[in-house]
Amino acid sequence: MEKAKKSYKRLRSAKELNRVVAEFYLECHEAKARGKPVGWMPPMNGVIEIFYAMDLQPVFPENWSPVCAAFGLAPRNFEVSAGMGFSRDLCGYLRNIVGYVYGPMNEEGTPLGGLPEPDLIISAYGGCVPAMKILHTLERRFPEAKVHTSELPQVGYEKIRPYHLDYCVSETHRLIEWLTETTGRKLDYDRLKEVVRLSDRACELWDEIMSYRRFIPTPISAAELGVMFVMVTRQGTQVAVDFLTGLRDEVKERAEKGIGMIEEEKLRLFWDNIPMWYNMGLFNYFEKMGGVVVAETYSAAWSMRLDPDKPIESLARKSLVSYPMVSCTSIKKRRDMVLKACRDFHIDGAVLHSNKSCVPITLGQMDMKRALEEELGIPSVVIDGDHMDANNFSVAQFQTRADAFMEMLLEKKGLTP
Repeated sequence: MEKAKKSYKRLRSAKELNRVVAEFYLECHEAKARGKPVGWMPPMNGVIEIFYAMDLQPVFPENWSPVCAAFGLAPRNFEVSAGMGFSRDLCGYLRNIVGYVYGPMNEEGTPLGGLPEPDLIISAYGGCVPAMKILHTLERRFPEAKVHTSELPQVGYEKIRPYHLDYCVSETHRLIEWLTETTGRKLDYDRLKEVVRLSDRACELWDEIMSYRRFIPTPISAAELGVMFVMVTRQGTQVAVDFLTGLRDEVKERAEKGIGMIEEEKLRLFWDNIPMWYNMGLFNYFEKMGGVVVAETYSAAWSMRLDPDKPIESLARKSLVSYPMVSCTSIKKRRDMVLKACRDFHIDGAVLHSNKSCVPITLGQMDMKRALEEELGIPSVVIDGDHMDANNFSVAQFQTRADAFMEMLLEKKGLTP
């Protein structure tokens, strides 16, 4: 599939991200070689900070799936999982990682060296059902790995109660005890507080960076969303804080100087759902008519704050909140989040990605479409796609719908392409 061209005003920090990504996977392999315990886990939870505080190496198989998509490895992995009986209708993350670990996992030439095999598997620690099933499948693939299973409540953000948090705190303590017994490494509480402080600072910087997208023209677009890599893999580290500080400074400078992503920003767009990782350049397709995607659903996942003086409680809450911010939540909550973002970021039109690979995030889009039009007068268009599998996406159909939508928005504002 032909990829859309990259934006011609890319951020310096986005290019710096290539180094950060490479260094993370190098660190993973070096940890394995030195005998440091390597643990595979879902992303977006408080286990990450605990691992860094205990000098253990976290690895994120779900996060590896977008990397596979970007490097063109996903189709091969899908073939392997299909041969094992996994339906094409299942989550692309699930099908990709299953195909990866059961296929030629780290054959010569695999980008970034692939993933080191796990010594530990942290299974079912919150998240959506496919995320949990990924870890269950990995347990069978790596039978020598030690497995820890936690059962966190699947409860919407607005329905979290004190007893949910209390239970999650107890599960966090149980995880720490298990890690100590399994690895022989004890948790330094002062070190954990420092890690949580760094994680909180990363979240603070993330919110500040996102706030600059309110500027007209926007100094950073959805085409640069790959920068969220540090929020997935490096929370609790100085690496994340340093990278995000540089990104914040660059975005702030651009905002103050009125430098946008394109020469003339005519239309400000909102993107609902996960990006199409195999072709991030699609965000730039709207630029030919002066459109820029200035806000999206997915970036809200890291809009949270932690209290370093209460590290265990903070990490427990993070584990409860992260997924409900984007998927495990009510349709009303998601609708309200989208409406607020469209108000705050001065949105002209919304692109609703009907994602075959993630039904939970896609549910309710028709209600959202109706609310945008009736409450805010904002038109929207539905784009059929898949965040992982290019076979479930038609470039021609996307272009046809996007062109017609952009022409309508321009006409509504009395502008020309």
